[in-house]
Amino acid sequence: MDAGRLRVLIPGVIGALVRRGADFPTAEDAVQEALVEALRTWPADPPRDPKGWLITVAWRRFLDQARGDTARRRREDLVDVEPPPGPVPAVDDTLARYFLCAHPSLAPASAVALTLRAVGGLTTRQIAQAYLVPEATMAQRISRAKRTVAGVRLDRPGDVDTVLRVLYLVFNEGYSGAVDLSAEAIRLTRRLAAAIDHPEVAGLLALMLLHQARRAARTTSDGNLIPLADQDRSRWDTAMIAEGVTVLQRALARDRLGEFQAQAAIAALHADAPTAADTDWVQIVEWYDELARLADGPIVRLNRAVAVGEADGPRAGLAALATVDASVPRYTAVLAHLQERAGDRTAAARLYAEAAGRAPTVAERNHLMCQAARLNRPT
Repeated sequence: MDAGRLRVLIPGVIGALVRRGADFPTAEDAVQEALVEALRTWPADPPRDPKGWLITVAWRRFLDQARGDTARRRREDLVDVEPPPGPVPAVDDTLARYFLCAHPSLAPASAVALTLRAVGGLTTRQIAQAYLVPEATMAQRISRAKRTVAGVRLDRPGDVDTVLRVLYLVFNEGYSGAVDLSAEAIRLTRRLAAAIDHPEVAGLLALMLLHQARRAARTTSDGNLIPLADQDRSRWDTAMIAEGVTVLQRALARDRLGEFQAQAAIAALHADAPTAADTDWVQIVEWYDELARLADGPIVRLNRAVAVGEADGPRAGLAALATVDASVPRYTAVLAHLQERAGDRTAAARLYAEAAGRAPTVAERNHLMCQAARLNRPT
């Protein structure tokens, strides 16, 4: 069994240990030890029942740890209730793991790390590599998160919105190391969609698919950014776009509109245009108006100003941008774009250079500097 298929079993194994009386942090540690043992022994001697094998080995690891805890006397009683070998009941604890890992007491970074570990099945090393931080730093972050949620009882309905925020954070991290976090976020969201019938879960999945479909066209071979208008649309993944649109349409048919559905509708309109010139900017502005009604914020208004500039002209876009705080990230880059479209090349070149100095990534900085250089060249 490959590592990917192995990871799918993790939530159920953790859930089995918790139902037997294990606390979540210790159960999660025990499962990770069982996974290491599985990767070591299974190639030579694969079990008939992989999940049952993992539960048995993880439970023994848990008991070993429990005997050394301050609650030794209480936990040692659990030895007597170890179930006999045999088929493992098909109980899906995935949803509970999502809600626990997205607990509101956790900081967003900790919630993301714990979700990747306890639901996604990634090792601490893999998560650290994805975030480009030392393994010891990530181990401390995960340990603190597990201590925070230790003893939390999931006896009330979880907050789906919080879970979706965490998954969206994972997706937005994109690819930064050995683990492709965008693909991992899609995998986890698919699992959540299979566990819960919720239009916003479907909306988030559609949004991820529609964005991921354009990924191959977003950068050059040497890592430079390619703006949406200049992307080679033949490189977009049409099958992924079709899936995203289908998922979105089913969600919208429920008539329970949410912000992720609105964002996905905007992404679908971009994906539907055969060329940049064919983009239905008027309808995109309408969807941004819906999004602002659902979840107004400076980033929404910033993006809406871009859409207004395309639909109604750069002067209208600049008027819309005037309602946005200038300290918002990428504000200066948008202002430069609208000034260029309005015909003020000098101001646009200066603003592109200014925006480059504030760019959050090297690729974005290089792109903005190229834009400034292009406008500074004699015509």
